[in-house]
Amino acid sequence: MGELDETAIDEAMRDNPDDTLSMIADLTAATDPKLRDAAKLIAGRLMLDLAGATKRQRRGIGRLVTQPFRGEGDIDIDASVEAFEGSGPHRRVRAEELRARTWSKRDTALCLVVDRSGSMGGKPLATSALAAAAVALREPDDYSVLAFGRDVIVAKSQDVRRPGADVVNSVLTLRGFGTTDLAGALRAAAEQLSRSRAARKVVVLLSDCRATETGDVEAAARAIDELCIVAPEGDDVEARALASNVGARIATVAEPTDVPVALIEVLDRN
Repeated sequence: MGELDETAIDEAMRDNPDDTLSMIADLTAATDPKLRDAAKLIAGRLMLDLAGATKRQRRGIGRLVTQPFRGEGDIDIDASVEAFEGSGPHRRVRAEELRARTWSKRDTALCLVVDRSGSMGGKPLATSALAAAAVALREPDDYSVLAFGRDVIVAKSQDVRRPGADVVNSVLTLRGFGTTDLAGALRAAAEQLSRSRAARKVVVLLSDCRATETGDVEAAARAIDELCIVAPEGDDVEARALASNVGARIATVAEPTDVPVALIEVLDRN
């Protein structure tokens, strides 16, 4: 009791990653405290490793710029010519005099909004946790994670730093509850992103978009700079309708491991 065989779990991940992730997600709510804690440690590692292993497209990441050399990029000889002019045999060129060609950082802020109003065990829970891991890896310095049913829970605020594994485990504590205030969740996401100075601000909504609380969902969606929706495959009618009406991008997922690729699809599309 209270122990998990990590070697066996790694083997199961190779054979059937979706079922394994779902099992681990459920074990994070085990009644045995030792087993629960062990599952949380393994879950954070698995989610982050899997999200990090997904190849990302290069487009949208940034642009090639010339800037002061900070140990990264290729030295731009033409732009650094003044550093070499007048260099005698005993003069050393200082690093701060050099210029380099490198990719600029993307100026993007993300807010992941997870629908917890329905079933949140097994695959739905693993899907939400893996989405949190993917967002944490993509924008580690500027992201937030919210979960909503009738009320909104902040798993990570936009302006508070938290280790990615902690954020993943916060999502894994969620269980399905209550009605669905989609409009309120979108307004909360806009408030989180208002704390960022990023040029691009994106809300990623993980939901079937079936609102059961009153509120103008479309008005709340249109107030967001950029909305992307990730909906469950086969249960995406309302999500597609919302995306069409407000100009949001949408992707669907059938299994937890579909999430990292779905995020690439909606976030990196030109």
